[in-house]
Amino acid sequence: MYLFLAFLLVPIIEIALFIQVGGLIGLWPTLAIVVLTAILGTALVRTQGRMALANLQRSFAELDDPTEPLAHGAMILLSGALLLTPGFFTDAVGFALLVPGIRVTVFRYLKSKVKVTQFQMGTGAQFRTGASPFDEDVIDGEFTEVRPRQNPSKPSKWVEGPHQH
Repeated sequence: MYLFLAFLLVPIIEIALFIQVGGLIGLWPTLAIVVLTAILGTALVRTQGRMALANLQRSFAELDDPTEPLAHGAMILLSGALLLTPGFFTDAVGFALLVPGIRVTVFRYLKSKVKVTQFQMGTGAQFRTGASPFDEDVIDGEFTEVRPRQNPSKPSKWVEGPHQH
C-alpha cells in the first residue's frame, strides 16, 4: 500500500511544484533549475559514494560490522536516482539523503524497525569429496591465520569477548 501511495503522490506533488515554481519564475528558469540540480547532484553523489565505499572497505579491513556503511551506500545510491529524476520534491529528498547526519538518523530509525532472525552466507548445501554429506563429525574448510592488531583502536563488533557485555 505504501508503494502504491508513493507512486500516486510523488508525481502529483511534482506536478504541483512545477506549476507553482513555473508560475513564479517562468518556464526556462524552472527547467534550468531542474537540469542544474541533476548535474550538481551527480557530482555530490559521486564524491559521497567514494567516501561510502572507502568506509565500507575500512570496515571490512578492520573486521567491523559493515551494516552501517552498506546502508549509507544504499541511501547514496537512492539519492542519485532521486536527483536524476526531474522534480523539486525528489531533488529535495535526494539532497537530504546526501547529508550524513540525515543518513545516520534514517539508518537508526530503520535499524530500530528491522529484526534479523537469521543470516546465512553461501549457496546452501555443499558436498565434500571423501566424506558423506550427512557426516556431522567432519568439518571441511580453509583458513587464513589473522594476527591480532597490536593496539586496536576499538574492538571488533563481530566477536564478543571479555571486553563486551
